[in-house]
Amino acid sequence: MDNKELYEKISKGEKKEENTYYGERPVFRKKGPSKLRQQFGRGMTAFLVVAASILFYFALLRVTELSYGAGEVFGVLKPVVYGCVIAYLMNPIVDKVDRYFAPFLERRGMAKSKAQSLSRCAGIFLSLILLFVLVGTLLNLLIPELYNSIRNMALTLPNLNKLNEAQLDDSTAGALIQTAIEEGTDMFMTWMKTDLLDKTNEVMTNLTEGVLNVLSEILNILIGLIVSVYILFSKELFARQSKKAVYAVFSAEHANMILHLMTKSNEIFGGFIIGKIIDSAIIGVLCFIGLSILNMPYVMLISVIVGVTNVIPFFGPYIGAIPSAVLILLVDPMKGIYFLIFILLLQQFDGNILGPKILGNSTGLSAFWVIVAILLGGGLFGFVGMVMGVPTFAVIYYIVEMFLDHRLEKKRLPTDSDYYDLSSYVDSEGNYRRPGEGAAPAEEKED
Repeated sequence: MDNKELYEKISKGEKKEENTYYGERPVFRKKGPSKLRQQFGRGMTAFLVVAASILFYFALLRVTELSYGAGEVFGVLKPVVYGCVIAYLMNPIVDKVDRYFAPFLERRGMAKSKAQSLSRCAGIFLSLILLFVLVGTLLNLLIPELYNSIRNMALTLPNLNKLNEAQLDDSTAGALIQTAIEEGTDMFMTWMKTDLLDKTNEVMTNLTEGVLNVLSEILNILIGLIVSVYILFSKELFARQSKKAVYAVFSAEHANMILHLMTKSNEIFGGFIIGKIIDSAIIGVLCFIGLSILNMPYVMLISVIVGVTNVIPFFGPYIGAIPSAVLILLVDPMKGIYFLIFILLLQQFDGNILGPKILGNSTGLSAFWVIVAILLGGGLFGFVGMVMGVPTFAVIYYIVEMFLDHRLEKKRLPTDSDYYDLSSYVDSEGNYRRPGEGAAPAEEKED
């Protein structure tokens, strides 16, 4: 065999080896780092710490510009945000259709993949139909009622001077009430003639900008509907990709904890939001029925206000009742008092009977923490913060409670708060004690 034949044979062998070996993904073997790599790793860690500190310092100096940039990014991605919210609200309907319709199609002899695809299409179509019907019905009922309410208010306000003609008794209390009514009416009419006219000019100046903003938001919502359809069609794919990324970046223990917290957050948010929407819709319907029976003015408008504000826990009923009572008082003071009594009874029914039946203990928060969450969320993010503050705080509360329970279990101490009353204590050796009782049961101490 000459050199030419040997070279050709070696070349063919290398080509064959390359096709069989390098065509597959290599396996990274776990080896200990060398001393050079260890030193490089320490230096890189120190460099990253210093760089992160410098970046954090400059971020604090440029917090206004960063906030503006974040706002711009949020404005661009607003249709995606709307789409995620709409998809999250429609997801229970889609899941319910998938749970019953897909097995039905499979029993009829349809292939599993085709049955699931057809069921998903049916679920999304049904949820969109329900959404359009609900929004269309609400607007159809609300807009004419809102127009009539504003028109009636415009006709009623000039007649407020009749309050000055109200005849009260000649007692001291009657004279004080008469004086208060006269001064209040004069102040209100003065405000209508002076300040309101000035504000009207300002409103008319900004009217074009307001209309454009409304149209922009409507366009964002329509794009969000399209985005929500894609999200609902591919939600399993997104879930698998997210799970894959979590396991790839974090260790198995931390990844499992993150996935557990995501599952718990979805449980808390889903149970609270869906339950609150159903509860508020029922309260709005009951308010409409009650106001119709009592022959109140602005029935539809007030029912919508009460139903929408009822989404806010604890303070919602009062936020909706106060402006509604003012509207009714302008028409008939006695009916305004009857309305306040009716709303008080309706909210007692909601808080003690209807709400617990629908929501149960979905958040696990006491009334004190609910108030704190609403005040904090509303102060930072307005109406959205008041609604979403409670489930967000519930997730934070669950994380803190889980961390504290884990620490107590490591110390072989009880985790139930009932054990920590005024008579109980933990001795210097770390044992839980209560006078007259033995040690409380606890988990074995972890290594």
